[in-house]
Amino acid sequence: MRTAGLVRLSLARGLIVGGAVAAAVAPIPAGVVDRVYAAGLYTRVQPLLTRMSNLTPVALLDVLIVAVAAAWMGLAWRDLRRSATRGRAALSVVARTASWTAAFYLLFLAAWGLNYRRVPLVEALPFDASRVTGAAARRAAAAAVDRLNALHDRAHAAGWPPADAIDADLADGLHAALDDLRRGAIIVPARPKRTALDLYFRRAGVDGMTDPLFLETLVASDVLPFERPFVVAHEWSHLAGFADEGDANFVGFLACTRSSIAAQYSGWLFLYSQLAQAIGPREAAPIAERLGDGPRADLRAIRERFVQHVNPRIAAAGWRAYDAYLRANRIEAGTRSYALVVRLVLGARLPSGANVVP
Repeated sequence: MRTAGLVRLSLARGLIVGGAVAAAVAPIPAGVVDRVYAAGLYTRVQPLLTRMSNLTPVALLDVLIVAVAAAWMGLAWRDLRRSATRGRAALSVVARTASWTAAFYLLFLAAWGLNYRRVPLVEALPFDASRVTGAAARRAAAAAVDRLNALHDRAHAAGWPPADAIDADLADGLHAALDDLRRGAIIVPARPKRTALDLYFRRAGVDGMTDPLFLETLVASDVLPFERPFVVAHEWSHLAGFADEGDANFVGFLACTRSSIAAQYSGWLFLYSQLAQAIGPREAAPIAERLGDGPRADLRAIRERFVQHVNPRIAAAGWRAYDAYLRANRIEAGTRSYALVVRLVLGARLPSGANVVP
């Protein structure tokens, strides 16, 4: 009886690992992923999981990590006590670890991860690469400065939504952006949550994360109030199925510009920073001189936050690991995909034919 049970367990583990390997390498066309998964299965899974996770202020990902770690250590200790040799115990631990990892990978793909294989926006939208020039970036940066100067006082006077609340205006802005992109599936927004990973987030310079299993929005505690609307919009863009970081930045920016004054300011603050990095310090300097005292102080506060909290070694190691993760999920640009928002803003048009930045 015991031998038969072990054979069935080994067979089940083999099937799970084999299924995960097959899913990882399967050449599923991006168009099929868009139609069957993103516009089909995922539109049913996302509301269900996010509504469930919204019921508690506790990050369910934290609970899962603790539970899985405790179970893994308990079973490993049992193996060491019951196995005739340490080698046999180690083999059992390795087999269990492999099968659990494979099972979580399959859950990850089903719950959210297949969105990495969608058609990227640079291919889905009308895109003219000839419009992506230094001169266009400088004009966009100047436009961003004008918007920041115009919005700053009103945004700060209006105030910022509570850190743990769902901003209904921002949710409306996201749905308006999805309509403009003609990807109008209604998503359930996630309540922003703190996480037990917060210390790592702050030390690594991670502003937020989308939990890919329970579809939660996790935000670092040190994110400043005027940064938060864009950070949340970025993570909600992931919930809308835009797994690529550049695409999520683009959709998050569109969502902010279609929302409240505070969210608009946050979105333009993000885009200005991206454009300034893209054109370089020498070209950005004369444009930055036009910034008002308010936006200038906010940008300084963001820099000071990073200097105060980020550990360069932890950040570098974390970004290397995340770069490998993105590449493993078929994002060839890796972490460089974050900066691709500039290419989209400059070169893409909305399906209506309108420019992103006037």
